[in-house]
Amino acid sequence: MDLSDIIIRPIQSEKADILREKNRTYEFHVRKDSNKIDISKAIEAIFNVKVETVRTYIRKGKTKRLGRFESQYPDRKRAMVTLEAGHKLDIFEGA
Repeated sequence: MDLSDIIIRPIQSEKADILREKNRTYEFHVRKDSNKIDISKAIEAIFNVKVETVRTYIRKGKTKRLGRFESQYPDRKRAMVTLEAGHKLDIFEGA
């Protein structure tokens, strides 16, 4: 597995914005089979920053109904990455 394949996309939400401003924590969608060490190495290699901690959780997919039929969106794994002091990601800052 290539390091660039681990990170799917960054998450832009109000909760993610608040975490980013308060304590240098960025949130990403990641592959379900990746672990914290892989995520940390991928962030450091792609963005050239130092990672302090990585927390992961799986967000369950919603169940949708259309008449009598039900379908479910897939579960997604998210990673909350805290960077060391003095580091930041420019993709969120707009620089």
